[in-house]
Amino acid sequence: MIQVLIADDQALLRGSFRVLVDSSGDCRTVAEAATGVEAIRLAAECRPDVVLMDVRMPEMDGIEATRRICADPELAGVRVLILTTFGLDEYVYGALRAGASGFLLKDTPPADLLTGIRVVAGGDALLSPSVTHRLIAEFARLPQPDRPVPRRLDGVTEREREVLTLVGRGMSNTEIATHLGVSLATVKTHVGRILAKLDARDRAQLVIVAYETGLVTVGT
Repeated sequence: MIQVLIADDQALLRGSFRVLVDSSGDCRTVAEAATGVEAIRLAAECRPDVVLMDVRMPEMDGIEATRRICADPELAGVRVLILTTFGLDEYVYGALRAGASGFLLKDTPPADLLTGIRVVAGGDALLSPSVTHRLIAEFARLPQPDRPVPRRLDGVTEREREVLTLVGRGMSNTEIATHLGVSLATVKTHVGRILAKLDARDRAQLVIVAYETGLVTVGT
């Protein structure tokens, strides 16, 4: 059973998400938070598999709450799925840098929301190519002094760099396998090794690495 923490400052929305989650058959709500501070406290108490995290909340916004949850080594198994009614451009860079595993708009169809929870709980990232492109564009707009120091790729093989580049372009494992002419199992092995070598939480962080190291740039 996938355990879910719902963090949103609107009680009506929290209640709607709870009904949806609890009626899924394989997910259940373990707690609700109305602020970012509550989300951090309840994540530590309940250890959910997934936090559905609103962006704009009182006391502390969802981006900072995500950063603190993902930085806590005792909460390494907790994944954060950002929910927002706003455009993605303003938040995608900060949220993924903070450790979020993906984005969904609040008007996402119920079935897609449940699918997103399952995908993130399984350790994958919920990043469509359109979101990835926005992420890269946002990075490109940052002034040079504000950009993070590029992460080194020591120990990553040429084939792994190729796979990392394709991940950074928003391709799924299946698409990468087709593109490279290899099996899906081979791609999964490469991705697993890249995650381990770069000490990355999930696929979302691999996207971050891909553009911070210049493997992926705007227009590529």
